Amino acid sequence: MKLTKNFNLSEFNCKGNLDSCDCKMSDEVFNNVQELAENLQIVRDELQEPIKINSAYRCEAWNGLNGGSLKSQHLQGKAADIVVKNFTPDEVANAIDKLQQGGFIKCGGLGRYDTFTHIDIRGTEARWDYRKNNNA
Repeated sequence: MKLTKNFNLSEFNCKGNLDSCDCKMSDEVFNNVQELAENLQIVRDELQEPIKINSAYRCEAWNGLNGGSLKSQHLQGKAADIVVKNFTPDEVANAIDKLQQGGFIKCGGLGRYDTFTHIDIRGTEARWDYRKNNNA
């Protein structure tokens, strides 16, 4: 199912395939995923490169196995961990920050990691940096 010009629902599905998983999205989670996809489309259009979604919606079981917070935005379908072709994670984070600060995409979380960038649409600003060689 197509959510935007460049994103399909399958990219946002929980990656867990465990017997203990209940990975079906509720209507509320689906609506959040739709909004997240629309925001990511703006990021993609700005960077003019494909975005690979490493992780988006997570069921509770899968989130726990991956060390996710009990308050993770992934549980609500409001977060994605992404990689953008031809951009470093830091460059992606800088672009997202600029788009959030400018009001072009929804205000939310922005996490800096060595191999990916976290974006979420929680509605309030949150920033963190888990890079090994923090340049901040």
